[in-house]
Amino acid sequence: MATVTHSEPLKRKAYEKELRKLQAQLCLLQDWVKQEGLRVIVVFEGRDAAGKGGTIRAITERVSPRVFRVVALPAPSDREKTQMFLQRYVPLFPAAGEIVIFDRSWYNRAGVELVMGFCTPEEHKRFLKGCPVFEKYMVESGILLLKIWLEVGMEEQQRRFEARIEDPLRQWKLSPMDVESWTRWYDYSHARDMMFAATDMPYAPWFILRSDDKRRARLNCIRFLLDKIPHKKVKRAKVKLPRRSKRGAYDDGASLEGKNRIPERY
Repeated sequence: MATVTHSEPLKRKAYEKELRKLQAQLCLLQDWVKQEGLRVIVVFEGRDAAGKGGTIRAITERVSPRVFRVVALPAPSDREKTQMFLQRYVPLFPAAGEIVIFDRSWYNRAGVELVMGFCTPEEHKRFLKGCPVFEKYMVESGILLLKIWLEVGMEEQQRRFEARIEDPLRQWKLSPMDVESWTRWYDYSHARDMMFAATDMPYAPWFILRSDDKRRARLNCIRFLLDKIPHKKVKRAKVKLPRRSKRGAYDDGASLEGKNRIPERY
């Protein structure tokens, strides 16, 4: 498929209009997932500041968290470090009627752990060998596995890092690990390439999402999910609000008088 290039960023008004349409379709998708008992895993990986968090928010902000469940694990505890590497991820896998979105995943071992020295070369090699077997078992058990890599260019990543330094609303996104990773662009590129070579399988392929334009990336990602998860519109029963019962009626507003209130400043 040919790559479409755009010279100008997508305008906010056009983005929000299309986003609303796609989010409405995600609501239809979740009805189908619940009805059919589908089990879906979506893995989001990519470079730092590639826009994973914003893309995941665009997907999940209008749907039920009981269907679309986001998993973003912290660093492993001392106990988890002694477990089989993939062990802590398995309990978080979807049951029937769930879509689990991993904001980073077991692929930490192929990326940050390798580059930052948190695993040994032997552990990394063992992971690349065993991961395809693990994912093959997942797929054969009936899980739909979608693996998405967000790729941002060097100049755009720098712009986003600098914005985080200056903006108090974004400074929390800039961790010491991010700053350290900034110096290791090519180390991460090499780790990514090894990961793709070992784990890009016909039953669990990687899909690349260019994210220099965040808005276009979010729309492209949602459309991709809608295309990749087969679904149909589920007919909903019409709802009509019944008449409120007057039984036990009283001035319930009066019972709030004298209670502590949050000041109304806006």
